[in-house]
Amino acid sequence: TVSASLELLREQWIRAKYERQEFIYPEKQEPYSAGYREGFLWKRGRDNGQFLSRKFVLTEREGALKYFNRNDAKEPKAVMKIEHLNATFQPAKIGHPHGLQVTYLKDNSTRNIFIYHEDGKLVPKLSRNYLKEGYMEKTGPKQTEGFRKRWFTMDDRRLMYFKDPLDAFARGEVFIGSKESGYTVLHGFPPSTQGHHWPHGITIVTPDRKFLFACETESDQREWVAAFQKAVDRPMLPQEYAVEAHFKHKP
Repeated sequence: TVSASLELLREQWIRAKYERQEFIYPEKQEPYSAGYREGFLWKRGRDNGQFLSRKFVLTEREGALKYFNRNDAKEPKAVMKIEHLNATFQPAKIGHPHGLQVTYLKDNSTRNIFIYHEDGKLVPKLSRNYLKEGYMEKTGPKQTEGFRKRWFTMDDRRLMYFKDPLDAFARGEVFIGSKESGYTVLHGFPPSTQGHHWPHGITIVTPDRKFLFACETESDQREWVAAFQKAVDRPMLPQEYAVEAHFKHKP
């Protein structure tokens, strides 16, 4: 939760100021302040769900976070560019007070990794919180298939959906642009929509197609619509047009 994230940040700020006295003595500042950090984090295995110790390197010069499968490995298992990376506190989902969900782009698809460290001061810098997470039902592009329950994460303008909250890869993604670019969010379903188990519908209209979602409760529906509307009401940045174009050309 946001409150848990703020509590952890507040605790570490107090410790840095009063316990470690980093503000009085710059030489006492943690190495990550210098633009390079190397250490071990517990990472959740993609297939078996076990947490194993893995070496991570955060380098400001390369603008990247890397992790290695073996201590003696010469090449990293993954290189995550900071500009395409988001890290959010997820203690409840991961089952650890310092748990992080790191989302990044791999081969133009979104990938999740789940990590934690015993010491909260080593948690990487928080970039932004997800606008909204939770379960909804969705149907396919023809809107004749049955609705299926999926876990959704709204990260800036990307709406990603997963079969399970701890899946490494998104099953699919929807880009939500601005109203000036032809995007609209509507309460409810189009007429004659069938196959949904949950009653509270949402329709996202894009220049190419409509996306239909079903929420279990009216409050869920309100929160999702508010998150989508926030994206639609915000003018798109120049770099977001490139992201939109990538989504349109996805197979």
